Amino acid sequence: MISFNYELEFKLTNKEVLSDWISSVISSEGLKEGVINYIFADDDYLHKLNVEFLNHDTLTDIISFDYKVGKELHGDIFISVERVIENAKEFDVDFDDELNRVVVHGILHFCGYKDKTDEQKNLMREKENLYLGELNQKS
Repeated sequence: MISFNYELEFKLTNKEVLSDWISSVISSEGLKEGVINYIFADDDYLHKLNVEFLNHDTLTDIISFDYKVGKELHGDIFISVERVIENAKEFDVDFDDELNRVVVHGILHFCGYKDKTDEQKNLMREKENLYLGELNQKS
């Protein structure tokens, strides 16, 4: 079950499409869908999580807490809407496109993909682009 939660005045307009897409990503990766919570918040909210749980005193667009049990994905994915807005401006992309990239980025972490090294980042970006292409075909 995928749920979308909000800690600020923001609402997704395409929850069903995103939920179906995320489910298809999980299935394509050979994993099972458990309970996955997306929490949309502001910079302050994510900054506090980043400091408290990860000892990082920086702003970030996403923090994920993976509670996977075997091949069944469970976890919480926190997304800073403010960071997504800023990143969309910085990278000169549409807000929805950047938001979708961050949404799939979080679930790819749960699927086992990392992004610490250049090689890992490149593979993560390839997977993001693959699944974003699938989402765009559905839209």
